[in-house]
Amino acid sequence: MPELRTTDHSARITWLGMVPQDRTNIRSVSMEAAFATYAGFEGDFHAGLTRPACVRVRNLHPKGREIRNTRQLSILSAEEMAQIATAIDLPALDPTLLGVSIILEGIPDFTLVPPGSRLQNAQGTTFVVDIENGPCNLPAREIESEAPGHGKGFKAAAQGKRGVTAWVEREGPLSLGDELRLFVPNQPSWPHLS
Repeated sequence: MPELRTTDHSARITWLGMVPQDRTNIRSVSMEAAFATYAGFEGDFHAGLTRPACVRVRNLHPKGREIRNTRQLSILSAEEMAQIATAIDLPALDPTLLGVSIILEGIPDFTLVPPGSRLQNAQGTTFVVDIENGPCNLPAREIESEAPGHGKGFKAAAQGKRGVTAWVEREGPLSLGDELRLFVPNQPSWPHLS
């Protein structure tokens, strides 16, 4: 039995971006196409095989300690972004304000896909979903700077809808309009969580 189960779900890439290495904030710049290397998107602030530990893993590693980089990419759902925008009373969310790498359209409840799931395009470029990307105040600040009064509600509105972080399992090209097939782990949920 394969470890990953092919699903009937796929999604279309509607937006690609990268956060420049010389960034002054978390804003992304849009791209028409990208090449995903084992380190992520070349030139992206989050690229690298390793990264310094941040507050998100403080219960495991001291801040700044070098660890494996499983946060190479930030992948969000167009549908969930629309829900967040509605909740904070905006017509739409600008992906550049969120530090997004990829926006997909077509997978329901995308933020809740299981860790270890794969997304793969027709050329074989493959991403591994690490975990849910918990909402933080950095996008809220960017939204607030562009739409005063609307950024403050971002963190609460994005709870369970902020997408996932991911890393590159198989290198390859990526373009707007690509279809990514979803594969999920062939494993039940662990029953001992409270």
